[in-house]
Amino acid sequence: MSKWIPRLTLALFLAFSTFATAKAESHVYKLYVDGLACPFCAYGVEKMVGGLDGVKSIDIDIDEGVVKVTMKGKAKLDHEVAKKAVDDAGFSLGKFLEPSEQS
Repeated sequence: MSKWIPRLTLALFLAFSTFATAKAESHVYKLYVDGLACPFCAYGVEKMVGGLDGVKSIDIDIDEGVVKVTMKGKAKLDHEVAKKAVDDAGFSLGKFLEPSEQS
């Protein structure tokens, strides 16, 4: 019976470590981009913002003009860096919400 305790402890440790790691990778920023009107527009923003260091993925809602940027690990997205990327794509950055500012 005692040989199962180390295995159970290891299994629980791995399960909680995986959960904590997945939770730590959820740094989602919301960029409100003025002027998004079509998939071609979205592609330009996706290309510029998606090429920034630390970006894991991007989800764009064209109708709402919202670009959700998920960062890798502990990477952070700087407001000025995001603004420049959106500007370089030919659009204007409205609101910039950090993960802590979202409800």
